[in-house]
Amino acid sequence: MRTPQSVRPRVRSATLILRAALACGTLFLVPICSAQETRQQQDLDNRVRQFLGRSRYRWRDMNVSESDGRVLYDLVVQNNYTRALEIGTSTGHSAIWIAWALSKTGGKLVTIEISERRHNQALENFAEAGLSEFIDARLADAHDLVPRLEGPFDFIFVDADKDWYARYFQLLLPKLEVGGCFTAHNVSGRRIWGIREFLEALENTPNLETEIVRSSRAGISVSCKKSPS
Repeated sequence: MRTPQSVRPRVRSATLILRAALACGTLFLVPICSAQETRQQQDLDNRVRQFLGRSRYRWRDMNVSESDGRVLYDLVVQNNYTRALEIGTSTGHSAIWIAWALSKTGGKLVTIEISERRHNQALENFAEAGLSEFIDARLADAHDLVPRLEGPFDFIFVDADKDWYARYFQLLLPKLEVGGCFTAHNVSGRRIWGIREFLEALENTPNLETEIVRSSRAGISVSCKKSPS
């Protein structure tokens, strides 16, 4: 597992995304839209930007930062991912960034949250941002639901119980398409229970190419699946 040297965050994120895309052979162009579709996308973009602007300082409750949301957005758009899974919705900040990207690729996000309060707040946020049609939000225990998910997925983001990261990875890697990306949040602290085990699992998986986005204070691991096994 390589950890790039410190550079400016925007440069690092772009380099990481491009490198992962080229390594996996998944750097595609987003399909050209009709004039009507382009206008609809522009209207949606404006609505999402306005919502994020209004909400900038209220994202607590275990949500990702804005800069981390942008990393997820860029990964989805640059690689034209369409079948996304998120474990740990919280109140929806990361899901909004992922779903916004999926609105450009024609995809959809399945996101799982165990807390009914957070789930309901996320639903309100998705509606206010105009992204509900791109999100399948499920109120469930991921320990029970993830083994039953059929897949396949081409983008996975995990931001939930850290002691289950390695288990989520084990369950979902067979359901991740070649060229797909498995990402996880809060991986900077190897002393956090479960993170060391998870990172070791990434390191010991030969068909993955993994890097850590160090521009993220929390740390985001980005693992590209290069072959079926």
